[in-house]
Amino acid sequence: MNFDISRKRMVESQIIARGIKDRRLIEAMLKVPRHIFVEEAMATQAYNDNPLPIGEKQTISQPYMVALMTELLELKGTEKVLEIGTGSGYQAAILASLADRVYTIERIRSLVLRARKALDILGLFNVNIKIADGTVGWKEDAPFDAIIVTAGSPDIPLELIDQLAVGGRMVIPVGGQIEQTLLRITKEKDGAIVREELTGCRFVKLIGKYGWEGENL
Repeated sequence: MNFDISRKRMVESQIIARGIKDRRLIEAMLKVPRHIFVEEAMATQAYNDNPLPIGEKQTISQPYMVALMTELLELKGTEKVLEIGTGSGYQAAILASLADRVYTIERIRSLVLRARKALDILGLFNVNIKIADGTVGWKEDAPFDAIIVTAGSPDIPLELIDQLAVGGRMVIPVGGQIEQTLLRITKEKDGAIVREELTGCRFVKLIGKYGWEGENL
């Protein structure tokens, strides 16, 4: 299978055709090899128009959802970004191609090890990963210019809003355990919070102190 051709087709049919316009984002998705972030047995499915299982009851998001959530952050290249839910590491790789530094949190150790390996193969050393409860954020390195949450939360964790820089944006799926609404939160210069409802979506549960109950770390 020619992964370069598959990746180009993915971007043309799933990303550009659906209205993604950020040229830097499009270039990043053309460049980052999505297939190295899934199990070898599933590599031929990596560029399909759907999420895929990555083990531990987690998934790598649909390519379009990765693109949409990233575009909503409006990254210019100088930002410090916080990602909640490293998963496969693919979303972090896209962010690392567009921002100055990425901080990403994952509660499952085996996923962290695999993601770090893939990111290192690509030379994306501007990504910091830690094993922790993502719902409490990364206080010691806050504030963040952008925050992206890649799991469905019952509500917006106030800890994350506190760690969002003035003028910053957060994208997060909020709702039930099966279906959510994708929200964009913007912190205005006066500290006011603007909330936009964007589209319906389905993500795995955000587990943690300020998310859904689940297994301990």
